[in-house]
Parts: sequence; C-alpha cells; structure tokens
Amino acid sequence: MKRRIVIAEFMDEAAVAQLRAQHDVLYDPHLVDDGARLHREAPGADALIVRNRTQVRGELLDALARCRAVGRLGVGLDNIDVAGCEARGMRVIPATGANALSVAEYVIASAMLLLRGACACTPAVASGRWPRAALSNGRELSGKTLGLVGFGAIGQLTARLAGALGMPAIAFDAVMDASHPAFAQGGVRCCATLDELLAQADVVSLHLPLVDSTRGLFGAARIAAMKPAAVLVNSARGGIVDEVALAQALREGRLGGAALDVFDTEPLAASPHFEDCPNLLLTPHIAGVTIESNERVSQLIAQKVLEALH
Repeated sequence: MKRRIVIAEFMDEAAVAQLRAQHDVLYDPHLVDDGARLHREAPGADALIVRNRTQVRGELLDALARCRAVGRLGVGLDNIDVAGCEARGMRVIPATGANALSVAEYVIASAMLLLRGACACTPAVASGRWPRAALSNGRELSGKTLGLVGFGAIGQLTARLAGALGMPAIAFDAVMDASHPAFAQGGVRCCATLDELLAQADVVSLHLPLVDSTRGLFGAARIAAMKPAAVLVNSARGGIVDEVALAQALREGRLGGAALDVFDTEPLAASPHFEDCPNLLLTPHIAGVTIESNERVSQLIAQKVLEALH
C-alpha cells in the first residue's frame, strides 16, 4: 500500500527518488516557508521529513493526524517535540552519525583559519595594501590544545582529526565521566569540570544539544574564563552562546577568534553587533552540510522512513 510522504526541506534527489519508487511523495524544499500549505498537507502525511527549520510542534504536530514517522535530516532535535510525537505513536528518526565527518572537518578548518588570523585579508591584498607585517603573527594548529565541550560521536571524530595534525584534545561531557571508554580509546583526557577545560584549551569547540541546561552556557562570564587568545567554534546549536557577549569579547581583544555556524534565531537577521568584529567567521548553518554528507544523511533517512512505513 502506498503511503504519503511530505518532505518540507531540501533532500538529496536520489533519496527522494528512492522514496518515490515506493510511495506518494510531495517534495518541496521551500514548503517550510509556506506555513499555511504545510498545515494543509499535514493531515494526509504518513511521514514527514524535515531539517532544522520546520517546527514539528503545536498546531503542526496536532495536524499530523495519521503520521507514523518524522525523519530529521540531521541530528539536533530541538525543532521537534519528541515527547509529543512519541505520545502520538510517531517515530522520530534523526540521521545519527551521517554528517559527523562534515562537522568535524568544519571545526578543524575553522580553527586553522582563526589561529592563523588571515581569513579576511583578501580585500586588503587585492587593493594593494599588503598587510604582511600585521598578519605575520599567526599561530599553528599543531601543539595547541583542543577543548571539546560534549564528547559524543562528532566530538570523538573531531579529536581524531585534530590528533592527526598534532593537536591533543581534552573534553568535558556532563553525562560522561573519566571511566567512559571513549576517552581512553581516543587518547583524550577527561576534564572534571567545564572551567578546568576552559583554563587549558586554545580552541574550544561546542558539541552540545540545546536544552535548558545549555541555553546561555557560554555567556559573558564563561567567555571571560577562556584563555585570552583562545578560539571558540560553535557548530552545535544557537542559543548556547551569547552572541552579543561574544562580539564584545572579540572587539575588546579578550578572545582570539570565533566561528559561529548556528544562531539563536535562524536565518540570522542583520546583526550590527557582529559588523567589523575582528577574526570572526560566520556561516549559515552549513557545518554539517556538504555534498557528501547530504547524500549520506538523505539516504539514511530515506531507508529508515521506508522501514517505519513498511
């Protein structure tokens, strides 16, 4: 029996074709931006596939009267009322692990750019200003310490990539103590507290979900506890970092650099506090999105949704 699958955000075309081969599929990557139409389509959906922008809660969740599965093209679930879905008999399916390499590479690449401090010099060089003296005090990644806040699959893979470049890693995870085998397997030292990690890390990378205990975790006080030349990379979730406090620390020279791929509100509106911030890299929530990771994520979710509808 053919089922109805609604896909509200972009998905790899080969995976969409795989779903279409067996079921009736509505695929519109812009459906997330047409709330009225999405709500009209919801009652007939046996499965809904989303990324991070579609809010599967409230009225939309109530409208999914016959839905059996919600596929998440990614791993974060803060846009989905998981408990509400499960109470209605819906299976929530994240793409666990499928974009880990993409995120880990983003962290390493961002750290390299920010430690070197030359990522925004193209206009100056092109205009003939030649800022060689000003940019000759960049730092190497090798020998620096990577601090991972959260040590799940992505954090563990990031540690392995860093280690291959001569960068040792330390980690803090509120739900993992030093006896967890992942630390020994990865050659990563477990910190007893977050403050212990911040006192030692040259690069701090966040790998946390957005929950009550992590919202605002990196506010002004915690940013001040970092080493003055340290670099902060947030590829996890917006809302964990106080964006205004971060920008102020960069302007005042109390932080060496920062890369933000996620924001409290997305898409990010015009943000004057970020304008002309030194050594700041902003990207539009693409750390986990590459050609290869999109194929892996999409194929995994397609397969799991097909199994759920079987």
